[in-house]
Amino acid sequence: MNIGQKIARLREIRGIKQADLARRLGVTQQALSKMENADSMDDKRLEKVAAALDISPDVIRNFKEEVIINNIYDQNNTVINYQFNPIEKIVALYDQLLETERKRIELLEAMLKLQQEKKRD
Repeated sequence: MNIGQKIARLREIRGIKQADLARRLGVTQQALSKMENADSMDDKRLEKVAAALDISPDVIRNFKEEVIINNIYDQNNTVINYQFNPIEKIVALYDQLLETERKRIELLEAMLKLQQEKKRD
């Protein structure tokens, strides 16, 4: 993923329309579109784009599609970036669901066995 694609994806994640980001940067929507297709970008421009997105330039540089970034601001208005892989969360939830179902099946089997023993007696 090139720098422009990272900017476009982060803009989308932040819920900012291309026209709005262009306005924040003081450029035309066409100029922003070119930025979002760029393979590279100088540090000064990257800092301006990051500021307009309310994130740090490092978030853009290090962005990976499979990672979701949640920005949380502490009392000093410093950005704390928490990263997690949504696939890992889905797998963990699936594992919990499977475990719950296994326990449910065990309980039902035990109840069935009890009921069959009562019928025999």
